[in-house]
Parts: sequence; C-alpha cells; structure tokens
Amino acid sequence: MTSRILGIGTAVPPARLHQSAVRDLFAAQAGVDRLTRRLIGAAFDASAIQTRHTVLGDLAAAADRGTGTEGMPPVEDLPVGDPSEASPQGAALATVDDAGRLLAPPTGARNDAYIREAPPLFAEASTKALAAASVGAGEVTHVVTVSCTGLFAPGPDFRLVRDLSLAPTVERYHLGFMGCAAAVPALRAAARICDSDPTAVVLVACAELCSLHVRRPDDHDQIVAASVFADGAAAAVVSADPARRGERWLDLDRFGTALAEEGEHDMAWTVGDTGFDMVLSAEVPRIVGREIREAMRRFLGDDTADAWAVHPGGRSVLDRVEMGLGLAAPALDASRAVLRDYGNMSSATILFILQSFLQGSLAHGDRLVALAFGPGLTLESALLTAGRSETA
Repeated sequence: MTSRILGIGTAVPPARLHQSAVRDLFAAQAGVDRLTRRLIGAAFDASAIQTRHTVLGDLAAAADRGTGTEGMPPVEDLPVGDPSEASPQGAALATVDDAGRLLAPPTGARNDAYIREAPPLFAEASTKALAAASVGAGEVTHVVTVSCTGLFAPGPDFRLVRDLSLAPTVERYHLGFMGCAAAVPALRAAARICDSDPTAVVLVACAELCSLHVRRPDDHDQIVAASVFADGAAAAVVSADPARRGERWLDLDRFGTALAEEGEHDMAWTVGDTGFDMVLSAEVPRIVGREIREAMRRFLGDDTADAWAVHPGGRSVLDRVEMGLGLAAPALDASRAVLRDYGNMSSATILFILQSFLQGSLAHGDRLVALAFGPGLTLESALLTAGRSETA
C-alpha cells in the first residue's frame, strides 16, 4: 500500500509585515552606519517578498508607523523592562519600544512567548488539515510535530493531543532543531509508520515562530534573517488506508537525503543569550547551485518530474535551483508565490507549497518533486504522485 497525503491545512498569525516598512524600520535604527543601511536595503529589496506574518504585534505596528530613530541613544543604553510581558499593541513579546527602537529580550522571554503562541498555530493548522482530509480527531493514531524556533516539555506533540481532544493513546514524536528541511523527514516518518501499520492515520504538524528571534541588524546574518524569515504553521494528514482516499491526494512514493560536501558552517542554528543565533552565509545559494543537479540525478534516476515544490530559503536559492536544474521560469511559480506572500517560515513552508499543488491543477498521475534545504547543508527530497478521483 502507498502512503499518501490526504489533506493539508495552514495557519499564520494575524499581524502582517510589509517588507518595505520593515526594511525602513531596520535601516533607521540608531547606530546603523551608511554601509549597513545599504546592505539592509539590498537584502530586503532583493528578497522577492512583499508580506510576511508575525506573532509580534508591536513589531508590525512600529513598522507601519514608519518611525525613525536616528539621533536617539542606542537601545543598549535603554532599560529593557520586562520583555516577557505583551506590549500594548498585542505583541507576544516586547521587541520594539514606542520610539521604534529594537529591544533585546533574553532567550527565556522569547521562549516563553513561543510556549504561549506556538500551540494555537499548531492546533489551527492541524484542525484545517483534518477537515481537508475528512478525518475526525478521534481517528488519528500518530502525531509527528516539527519545530526549531522554541523548546518546551511536555511539548507541541502533547499539546496537540490535548488541544484537539485526540485519543490519549495516540503515539507522539517530535522532530526538533532540524531547520527548514524538517517537514520532509516528518512526512517520511509518517510514511514509514503507515508502511508498518496500514490502518494508521498520522498527523504531521509544523509551526515556526522565526520572528521571535529578531534582533538589531548588526551583521550580515542578522540582516539576511530579518529580511526573509516569518511565522507560520502547516499540517498534513497521512495514511495508507485506501478507504480514506478522497477526491485529491498526493502519493508519497519515495524520499532521499543528501549532505553537501561543504556547508556545515554556512547554515547553522544555535541557542544564544538573546535568542537563537542564525548563521546563513552568502555561500548557501552557491552550494545549492553547485550540488543540486548531481543530487537530483542520484535521487530521480530514470524518473521525471512534472512539477517542482522547492523550499524558498530565499530568492537566490530558488534562482540557483532553477539554473542548476535547467528549469523553465514558470516551474517554480508556486514556490515564488509562497515566498512573496509569506516569506520563509522554515519547516512549515514546503507544506504551504504542497497545499497549492494539492488544491491546484495537477493531473492524475503527475509526478511532483519536493525539495527542502536545512543546516548541514542538508538536502531533503520527496517524489510524489498526484491523485485525482473521477469526480474531482
């Protein structure tokens, strides 16, 4: 029996960031010199992002106000106050003051905000996925949760069981700190579960609150992170039970993993004193571009792809994949559309793209390749086949 995705649901927090407004907010921070201001402008303007979502209501409000901070004292000289308290604008965490200066809340306060804000997004995306798959909460047998932007125990897997009133006997697994590529291993784990138990119904749920780790644009990595990362959640229901097949589905045919020969220090994610520290060097797109053709040759063999779902780590990553594989310009339209409207939501992003294909115009039997990139540098891939009933 073939395991398949029966339905996908997505969720984003209500606060929306407009890319040009966030660019101006970061460029106006006290102490930002002319060169850094130019780097900020270049990174934001080249991102191919128009809007993103965040749990930080105060950040969105400050960006929309268009406040300037030149001539004001650096934020390090200002009292931080209690960053664990929500701001008057409804933010999950106080990350910007009334004058538009970025604050520096400690990692504990940021993680406390994750504990408050992530579970509702996990639950919302999962509820939508179950509805899309026509699966009741009581039918779920396994839960696989994914996140790299916060930590707590009992964790998101436990909360999903409680929040969705799943059976207390549901088996739970959590994939943590695997970065942007983690949804593909989660789907692989779900498929393996279904291979061993054809009656299993697996709920895979990803939620990332990348914006909780926002900070002053003091170096290249922080500028790049501030220009692309966003908050969002997505979930998928996986089963091999043929009786559960609806009007549309995506068969999970096979999976592949490849480690780049270099890149271990070019994409990394560690815990710092004032949030999680991102390393995302300019070498990442170049490494992807150099290795993608050979990696796909090994993975696909004699198979061909009718469509591509590529994680948009950034516009330059998509450009390198397109060039490396010799794809026609429209081939990555779905990935570019998600990047434009939502930014890079880390692990959740690839499920947003797969949802667009599941709901879109793929014909029965069309082959779809999903690609995602994570720390290491790691390439995770999946080959899927679109299924459509005669009435779809």
